[in-house]
Amino acid sequence: MNSSGVSFDPEQVHTPAFVVDEGLLRRNLAILDNIKQRTGCRILLALKCFAMFSVFPLLRTVLDGTCASSPHEARLGREEFGGEVHTFAAAYSPDDIEELAATTDHLVFNSFNQLARFRTPALDRAAALGRRLALGLRINPEHSEGAVALYDPCAPGSRLGIRAGDFRHDELEGISGLHWHNLCEQNADCLERTIAAVERSFSSVLPHLDYVNFGGGHHITRSDYDRHLLVRLINDFQDRWGVRVFLEPGEAVALQSGFLVTTVLDIVPADIDIAIIDASVPAHMPDVLEMPYRPLIVGSGRLGEKAYTCRIGGLSCLAGDVAGEYSFDRPLVVGQKLVFTDMAIYTMVKTTTFNGVRLPSIIRYEPETKSLQVVREFGYEDFKGRLS
Repeated sequence: MNSSGVSFDPEQVHTPAFVVDEGLLRRNLAILDNIKQRTGCRILLALKCFAMFSVFPLLRTVLDGTCASSPHEARLGREEFGGEVHTFAAAYSPDDIEELAATTDHLVFNSFNQLARFRTPALDRAAALGRRLALGLRINPEHSEGAVALYDPCAPGSRLGIRAGDFRHDELEGISGLHWHNLCEQNADCLERTIAAVERSFSSVLPHLDYVNFGGGHHITRSDYDRHLLVRLINDFQDRWGVRVFLEPGEAVALQSGFLVTTVLDIVPADIDIAIIDASVPAHMPDVLEMPYRPLIVGSGRLGEKAYTCRIGGLSCLAGDVAGEYSFDRPLVVGQKLVFTDMAIYTMVKTTTFNGVRLPSIIRYEPETKSLQVVREFGYEDFKGRLS
């Protein structure tokens, strides 16, 4: 680590840029591989969280495939990652089914209505392509663990998953697996309670399945995550029901492995100083506003913790384009680099060209050789290409 608290030199980065540290990715993969070795479970990469396909060759040394939420994600998983492709969406169109039959291995339906409509077309289309397609159903455990309603698939009125009261036990022909998802950045105790809720409501279905997908939201690679409990829960569930367990983390794969490097463009006086950076919160790190949360900046402290306090704002015209208030050892200056941490997950996949703000470049950092490789740069054509 250098004096800035990151392994690479931010001064060598042309901003704005996402920098993903491959050494930190390998650290996460080692933890996930240990879970696989101790349980025999299969682990998929959730593309909705992290879809940086230039590092897929590294990720597939441990992970078994990808999970997708659309035909485009499924195609990316098939073409760039390989392995298994699992797809779930709240609903499919006939065109979706046509595409997915050619790319996905496990097609998971959100309702019995969709299953009845597309079971035969999906299987026939896959067979015509010489492919075997497995079918699954998403269930709603009706058990909430999430603290933010926006990210709680089991909140009242949720459109996601089949509730026990609506489950049609006589329509399970050809169904090989169940899927649920109700966690968000949580520990194994939340999974333990969720499993209990699922077993109370769906115990009559579980013995007839080949696999059960526990979904994502498991912060497996976080330092305080109870991995011993996770291993016990997976092994006990597999032994009890005779199924294979799948996990589909996105955050755990790339947790704390990425950075957004920015440059201070101006200091605006207000009630407190406001540093304007060459990035945008809604365009480049939208979860900061959606969750909401205050991202960590390397070398900063909380409000009033250090000698100099300021507000960090982006360069878009949105009044709320603000990352938060931070303190530093000394006043910020124009041209200074600021490095936001944990910026691999739900960033690149969510960026927009709002206001025509340039998208951050994408850079891979290899700590063993101390090399920074620019994978992709963006410009005017990327902005124009999304318009008409």
